Amino acid sequence: MRWENLAVESGTTEHGRADAALFGADAVTTRTFDTPEFAGITFHEVRARSIVNRVPGASRMPFEWTVNPYRGCTHACVYCFARKTHSYLDLDTGVGFDTQIVVKVNAPEVLRRQLSSRRWQGEHIAMGTNVDCYQRAEGRYRLMPGIIGALRDHANPFSILTKGTLILRDLDLLTQAAEVTDVGISVSVGFTDGELWRTVEPGTPPPERRLDVVRALSGRGLGCGVLMAPVIPFLSDHPAQLRETVRAIAAAGATSVTPLALHLRPGAREWFMAWLGQHHPHLVRRYERLYAEGAYAPKWYQRRITRQVHDLAQEYGIGPTRAGMPRRSREPEPGSEPGPEPTGPVLTEPTQLTLL
Repeated sequence: MRWENLAVESGTTEHGRADAALFGADAVTTRTFDTPEFAGITFHEVRARSIVNRVPGASRMPFEWTVNPYRGCTHACVYCFARKTHSYLDLDTGVGFDTQIVVKVNAPEVLRRQLSSRRWQGEHIAMGTNVDCYQRAEGRYRLMPGIIGALRDHANPFSILTKGTLILRDLDLLTQAAEVTDVGISVSVGFTDGELWRTVEPGTPPPERRLDVVRALSGRGLGCGVLMAPVIPFLSDHPAQLRETVRAIAAAGATSVTPLALHLRPGAREWFMAWLGQHHPHLVRRYERLYAEGAYAPKWYQRRITRQVHDLAQEYGIGPTRAGMPRRSREPEPGSEPGPEPTGPVLTEPTQLTLL
C-alpha cells in the first residue's frame, strides 16, 4: 500500500489523489478480529495528523469541510462513489474497499485540537459524505461519541448522513449538540425493495430499519430528512416503486425527501457494471448507452425523477426542505434544457449520493 502518499501536504484533501492526509506509514497497525461480524475484514489503524478536510473547490458538494474517521466501508454498496479513493493507497476498489478499512483511531482528540485552533472559524462540518461514519466498524472503535462531543463542546454546526442504525446509540449526544448548534441528520433510503437491497447494499441495515431510525430521531425532536438515493435506473425507478418508497418515508416522519439518481464515477462504475452483468445482464447495454457521455444521468431523467418524487412527497404531506435541515439536492445546472424524453425504454445515467 502507498501509505507514503499520505504525508502531510499543504492544500491537499481526502477527496483527491494528493490526499492531505494525514498520517505516516510508521503509524499503521493492521488488525483482524475473530468475530462473525468482522469475518474477512482487515482494519488498518492509523494515527491521523489532521481530521478536518477541505472539500476541493471543483466539488459539487454544498459544504466546504468534512470529517471522515474511516476509509473503506463494510456496507459494500456496489455503486459507492468513494471506491476510487482506495486506489490512492494501492488498495482494491472492489472487494478491497469492502474489506480493508482504514480507521483513524485518534480522530476525536485530533478534531478537538483542530476546533480549538485560532485559525478555525467554526464552519459547518459534514460527516458521512465519503464513507459511512456509522458503518459496522464504529460499533467496535466508538469514534463518533468523541467526535460529536467535541463538536458539541465547541458549538460547531455539523451534519451527518448515514445508512447505519448505530447512530441511535448517540441520541443523547446528538440531542445535547442540537441544543447549542445547528445539527442536520439525514438517513439514506433509496428504495424499499428487499430483494434489490440484499444484492446492491448487502452490508447495510434493511431499508425498514433505517426508516425506524427516522422515527426514533423524530421522536426525540431531532428532525431527520431522507436522502432517497440512489434511484437506480430500471431497477428502482418505476412509478409504483417511487410511490411505495415515498409513502414509507412519509410514514416514518421524515421532514424532507431528496431524490438523487444513481451516478457512476470511475472505480464505482467498473464494480457496479460487473455486478449488473451478474445480476441483470439484460440491462448492461442500456447502461453502456446511458453512461456513454459521463457519470451522471441525462438532465431530463434527473428532472423527471425529481418531479415525480416531489409530487409524491406533497401528496403524502412531506414538507419542503428548510434552512438548517439536512442538505437538499442541488438544483439542475441552468442553461441546459432537457431533450425530449424518449418514448421507449431508455438508458438512464444514474445520479448518486452526494449528501448532506
